[in-house]
Amino acid sequence: MIDIAKQEDELRRAFYETYLPRIDNTLSIDDVLTDYSDGIVRGNIIEFKESISDLNSVLFQTIKYLSARRIKGKPIPANILLVSQKDTHAYLYYSKDYLKDIEKVYMGGASKNNEGYVCSNYVARYDYSVSTEEEEMIQVLRTDNYTRIHLDENCIVGWAMSFYQQYPGASKSSFIGDQTGKMRVEGEIRKPDKLKPFIHPYKEKSNKQFRYLMDKLNDFIQKKDLGAFYTHPTYAKKALELVRKAIARVPEGNDYVIIDRCAGTGNLEIYMTDEELRHTIVSTLEYYEYKVLMEVLGDKTTIIPPTEHEDTFHMGLVRGADALSEEYVTNPIIQKKLNDPKCTVILFENPPYADTTSIEHQKRGKGKQTWKDSFVVKQMKYDIKQTKCIKGTATNDLGNAFIWSAFNYYLRYPTDSYIVFSPVKYWKAQHLVSKKFEEGFAFNRRHFHTNIDACIMCAWWTNKDVQEQESLTLHAYDLNNDTLVDCGLLSVDKIHYQYSQKYFDKRTFNNDLEEGIICSKDGTERFETKTIRVKPLTNSNILGYMAVYSSGFDNPDNMASLLIAARYDGNGFYLRRDNYLEKLPMFAASRYVTYERRWTERGRVMKSADGYESFERDVHTGKLQQYLLRCLLFTVLEPQNHMRTLMGSDGRKYVNPLCLDNTHGETLASRDLKGLVLTDEEQTLLTLWNNILQQARQTRNYNPTFTYGLYQIKSELNTTYPDPQTGETRYDYPDLQGNIKALAVRVKDYYLREIVPTLFQYQFLK
Repeated sequence: MIDIAKQEDELRRAFYETYLPRIDNTLSIDDVLTDYSDGIVRGNIIEFKESISDLNSVLFQTIKYLSARRIKGKPIPANILLVSQKDTHAYLYYSKDYLKDIEKVYMGGASKNNEGYVCSNYVARYDYSVSTEEEEMIQVLRTDNYTRIHLDENCIVGWAMSFYQQYPGASKSSFIGDQTGKMRVEGEIRKPDKLKPFIHPYKEKSNKQFRYLMDKLNDFIQKKDLGAFYTHPTYAKKALELVRKAIARVPEGNDYVIIDRCAGTGNLEIYMTDEELRHTIVSTLEYYEYKVLMEVLGDKTTIIPPTEHEDTFHMGLVRGADALSEEYVTNPIIQKKLNDPKCTVILFENPPYADTTSIEHQKRGKGKQTWKDSFVVKQMKYDIKQTKCIKGTATNDLGNAFIWSAFNYYLRYPTDSYIVFSPVKYWKAQHLVSKKFEEGFAFNRRHFHTNIDACIMCAWWTNKDVQEQESLTLHAYDLNNDTLVDCGLLSVDKIHYQYSQKYFDKRTFNNDLEEGIICSKDGTERFETKTIRVKPLTNSNILGYMAVYSSGFDNPDNMASLLIAARYDGNGFYLRRDNYLEKLPMFAASRYVTYERRWTERGRVMKSADGYESFERDVHTGKLQQYLLRCLLFTVLEPQNHMRTLMGSDGRKYVNPLCLDNTHGETLASRDLKGLVLTDEEQTLLTLWNNILQQARQTRNYNPTFTYGLYQIKSELNTTYPDPQTGETRYDYPDLQGNIKALAVRVKDYYLREIVPTLFQYQFLK
């Protein structure tokens, strides 16, 4: 059977090899093959077919490619060239003639369901087997013109990200601007300069059309400083049920106020009644969100500040609206409500989440930002020093500053309430709140303008002190096409101890030598940082270094390392031969969200050492011996085990002891695994491993003096190359790659069935 796709690819590459040197000799085939199309050459998009029998459907396919480019914020080529290779015909169309269709959104593959589309006549047809027409086609392909598109809510984020990437110093103000109020900035979208060849000026004076996208339009640094606090309208509507229950508990004769200090553009308030809005005070720190908030809710609710003044705009922010400032805490509008004993306070918020030590900040030369020095955070740090039950790391999260200040500055009486969206760790691991939990929901973080499936808690707290609350029950809801999907009930259990407190091996030995090498996370000695927070140690009883830290799974690969020597940033302990087996469950637990991908698990399930007493008792009685050996089997077959055999810069040869390569004699792992009573499944895993090892020995990079584990085989021996025809990654040893993939599938099943249940039993996972 003829492979049509392969045949078309060969003809396409032959076309480019012939014509690119005539069009632009700086372009390669890889340069023009982009966005799944057959090629973008200067201001031309080209679609190839072996033979075109229906110009309408082929043109429609190309229009879909252009639609996708517009959404991504990429320029739209002025020319569309459809190439029928069998009869050497090329048909020219102008994309401006189809702008209305290009500005639509299409679902599914571009090559499907294109029948029935009707286009206008082509502008020109070239038979490029005829030299004169061939030259005319080349002249067209040399042009570098573009069709200007209109901005809307489908493409504005793509164009913003493209703008910020091209101009790293650009801000949200310089991109979006605003033509209402005291601070009038046209911005790039209203008066295009850098984007002038590609977009039409945006005509609306305000940015109301983008109200649900304003957080995504922030420039890179502002996103990190302010955090993201978009709330999906369906989740906002569900959370409003808790607000109304809180209103129903307002004492007879009392007034009430609903306060949202981080309202953004008013997502949480979208389904409130006019009566509820009349009782509501909202604010937001980002200026352009404030402008939209004023337009959407200005005539229905109270906004801080109530009106815009000449000095309201301050470096893209709103003066007087910083909820973490003393100025805001003492704001007279809010204080009037707080000082009224007959007014019940209800806070309803989705606080921002920001990570000020992110890579994005470091790339742009910025580290910790101003909120860390705010009035509220300083007061919170002082309070934590006095309050032993709160974990010090609570001050690292921007959202926690909102939560802490809610109970310390706003809620006064037992009938006051706080309905708040946030990851569960502020209660579960950090013990920030010791108030009564009334009711709550679990929502999928993916629907909050993120790319992560994880659990966000929406909790209703009342201002009643409760000390002995060890577990919460949440009703979980996912979304499907903006409709709630009931996922049942979930429990959230409090954590009291971290691994480092109970399980880390902190022993020192008289014969420990402070010398040796330090490793990066990939198990090599290569690392760029100058900050080293661990002392290298050498001892015959040291087999490696385990770093398993943080209660949560926000960055599971970063926070779980097993290395041949100390990790440069510490966060772990030296693994000793006399007790390494009982430490392996920590490493196994740290891989949980890698294999269990349900959104209900990440953010809700965390690592703990709360079961240390029963675990250590059962280890010492031998009850867990077979289980620990299963953890060892998992560890040697788990790719995050980055132990390598290598020659250290100190002249020592470091040999991987936690692998099953017996080429140079028995390893520690292979010796100890003799004690495992093998099931059929475990025997299959070992057979697959032996096949992988045999195939690895045949690779060109194999070092016969080394002892190899799975990770080292994957990273050093299982080499790849780019396919010269398609650019796709190909493996030099397909059989080896096939067995590695097969092993990964079986290891996942083995882990979930044989390892995970006991991790929960002994509260390594909780």
